[in-house]
Amino acid sequence: MHRLVKGILARCSQDLARCVHEHNQRDQARAQFDDAFAEFKRRAPPVAPRFIMAPEDIVPCMADQTATTAFEPHYLYHPAWAARVLRQLTPAVHVDISSSLHFCTLVSAFIPVRFYDFRPARLHLPGLTCASADLTRLAFPDNSIASLSCMHVIEHIGLGRYGDPFDYDGDLRAAAELTRVLAPAGSLLMVVPVGKPKIAFNAHRIYSHDMVLKMFAGLTLVEFSLIPDDALTAGMMVNATAAQADAQSFGCGCFWFRKP
Repeated sequence: MHRLVKGILARCSQDLARCVHEHNQRDQARAQFDDAFAEFKRRAPPVAPRFIMAPEDIVPCMADQTATTAFEPHYLYHPAWAARVLRQLTPAVHVDISSSLHFCTLVSAFIPVRFYDFRPARLHLPGLTCASADLTRLAFPDNSIASLSCMHVIEHIGLGRYGDPFDYDGDLRAAAELTRVLAPAGSLLMVVPVGKPKIAFNAHRIYSHDMVLKMFAGLTLVEFSLIPDDALTAGMMVNATAAQADAQSFGCGCFWFRKP
C-alpha cells in the first residue's frame, strides 16, 4: 500500500510540474505576443490606415514560428503517391472509395472522379461526383472499375468509429469487394497502416505486409511504397520491402495492385 501511495504521489507531482511548466510557457508566449502586437501597431500608418486593428479582433497564433513547415506525413505523402500513379495510368475515369477529400478534389481537376463514402460528402466541383456507398456491399457489377482507390479506409471498417456496424472481419469483406469490382487489368491503389498487427479500438487496425497481400490474394502487387515512422526526416520509401514495413510502429503502406 505504501508503494502504491508513493507511486500516486510521484505521478501527481509530475503532473503538477508539467502543468506549472505549461502555464509558464503560455504566460511567456502571451507576453511575447502582446509585445509583437504593440510593435506592429507602432508601424501602422498614423493617418488613414487601410485596416481596422482592434484588440477584440486579435487571434493569437503563437506556435507557428518554426524553422520548418510542419505536416502530417501519412496524409501528405500517400495522396501524393497516388496522384503520381494516376498520372502514369491516365484513366478516363477514376473511382475512389472514402479516401482523402483533398485527394479526390484535386485529382478531379485533371481526371473525372466518382467519390463514394459511407457518410457522403456534400462537394460540388466540376469533374467530381459524390454519392454514398457501403464498402462491405458495393453496388458496382463484378469486374467493372478500371481505376480504383481506397486509401486509409479499410482499417476502420467494422470498428464503429464512423457510425458503421461492428464487424470484426469488416476489413476482409471490404477487401473482397474491392477485388470483386476491379476490372481485369485494372489498378487498385490501397493504403493502410503497417507494422505489428493489432487493433487500436476504435481508431484503426495495423497490418503486417503479408496480411495485406493475403487480403488481396487475387491481385498482383505492382508497387509497394512505405511512409515510415520517421517520415518527417526520411521521407517516403519507394519500392520498400516487407521487412521494412513490418519494422514500423505505425507506418503507412501504399499498395498498387493490378487485377490479372
